[in-house]
Amino acid sequence: MSTLAQRIVIENVLQGKMRGKVAYQGHLPATIALQATYVKPYDDPSGKGYQRPVDTKRCKDFAEYLSKGEESLFTPILLNAAAHWEFTAYDKQRPSYGRLICKSKASLMDGQHRLGGIRQYIQDTNSELNVPFLAFHYLDEDEEIQLFDTINTKAKGIGSSLSKFLRRDSDDLSWVATQLLVRPDSPFYRIGSIIGKRSKGRHITLQNLYKTLHLLTKHPALLVLNKEEKLALSLIYFNSIKEKYSDEWDDYKGFRLTHIVCLDALSIAGSQVISKYVYDNHQVNYNAIVRCVKKLRKIDWSVNGSLRYVKGLSGSKTLAEDLMDCECQSKC
Repeated sequence: MSTLAQRIVIENVLQGKMRGKVAYQGHLPATIALQATYVKPYDDPSGKGYQRPVDTKRCKDFAEYLSKGEESLFTPILLNAAAHWEFTAYDKQRPSYGRLICKSKASLMDGQHRLGGIRQYIQDTNSELNVPFLAFHYLDEDEEIQLFDTINTKAKGIGSSLSKFLRRDSDDLSWVATQLLVRPDSPFYRIGSIIGKRSKGRHITLQNLYKTLHLLTKHPALLVLNKEEKLALSLIYFNSIKEKYSDEWDDYKGFRLTHIVCLDALSIAGSQVISKYVYDNHQVNYNAIVRCVKKLRKIDWSVNGSLRYVKGLSGSKTLAEDLMDCECQSKC
């Protein structure tokens, strides 16, 4: 993906430093910019990807913006050359001015939709234009992800779901939420979206799941569990709910069970009930949790039933109280 058919030479480049990092500034013909860059998708097998799928509408909109002429200015794309670009000064009197020899492609950290729009524009108009760039000589993969996260959360916003995904290695609940979306044995598999974009069949975002897991594990007895234990507990609890209400779980349009307000209610109630079966040595009585869920009475989860009026966190708390009454009466 990052290999080049042949080396690329970029002339008239300025070399400098930004916060101690060597960086290069210059311009590339659009056709060369497209050849010399690549994107690391969020689901890259390496586990070090982070980019969203490209939004074709945004690319089209940018291409239309470029068609307005010389007033269509745009900011430089941001690259990580990963030490594959070598700088040579033209002469000793100007050591910061020279050329770059590109041995491999640079990772495109910021500017994916700009380049997509540029590609469409030059194809439609059979023309060429210069693309400004800022390239770091070397960032390791974690630095690259962190910079991408900072740029997009502080500026145009990548969305809280993708941000949680990027932090999965440093935040336990982000890791658990991600696992619940990608594991085939999870009830949320195939109905959740990591990048936060809902589509047919995928109505639960990673941020939604993160929030409901926070409610599920906020009891002091559960907070002390490590991420693997929280994952196991979550799988047992929500799989038991799916098994108990299988038809309702699979029918998002007809029932409210997997609507966020109801999932949050189940987590609030579950936190109180599950905490009774977590012991000081981190041992969890999973069988008791499953029995509690199985003994829940029949609940009308239909979108046209009484739950259609339940909204927001206050609604989740009210519904949770009703659920806890059911679980207490069931005497697990």
